[in-house]
Amino acid sequence: MNILVFDTASAVISLALSGPEGARFLESDTGMRHAEVLLDMADSLLHAAGLGARDLELTGCMRGPGSFTGLRIGFAAAKALSLSLGIPLVSIPTLDCMAASLAAQPGLAVPVIDAKQGRFFAALYRRGERLSPYLDESPDSLAARFAETGDPILLTGPDAPLLKARLGSFGDRVAVDSAHRQGRARELLEAVRAGYPENGADGPDDGPLYLRKSDAELKLITGSAV
Repeated sequence: MNILVFDTASAVISLALSGPEGARFLESDTGMRHAEVLLDMADSLLHAAGLGARDLELTGCMRGPGSFTGLRIGFAAAKALSLSLGIPLVSIPTLDCMAASLAAQPGLAVPVIDAKQGRFFAALYRRGERLSPYLDESPDSLAARFAETGDPILLTGPDAPLLKARLGSFGDRVAVDSAHRQGRARELLEAVRAGYPENGADGPDDGPLYLRKSDAELKLITGSAV
């Protein structure tokens, strides 16, 4: 099945394409220049595989949490393909994809994304199973969760070192995944491929998973309340 997926949830943008000759991957640390490079990266992958956009049968993207702008760009690209080509779209929670490659690791795997304002998006996983809700918490709150278990803690995701640095003395019990900053299009592709037959495609009104409102939305609400 020809599948193209977009990971635009962080500063490291990655794409994956599954075609007749196997999977291809492309990644770039763009510094949030996703809108400038996304289509060129998609074209490069398709050209290398000898495919055109009309050969695609399924598309996917990160559902969130993550960068508000990045998620919107990824959804816009995937929805444009879905609507123009009449193919299904499947979105996958970002933190699930980040934790997927650590399913064989002992202890807890904790993917994290800097949520700004001194907080982090995170979730706790053991052996690939999510143990917590998707969280929007301070380092102190996350440290309290970690302290409730004697398990080793392995942080992953682009902002894992930042959280470790903010955990204070508790950070000595925490390790950072050596591949923490890499894109997760590989895991996203596998999740889309596995999830579509069982769960089906996103609905027409489905969109990104936001754990909080954007700064612009919060400012609008605050301004309107004055």
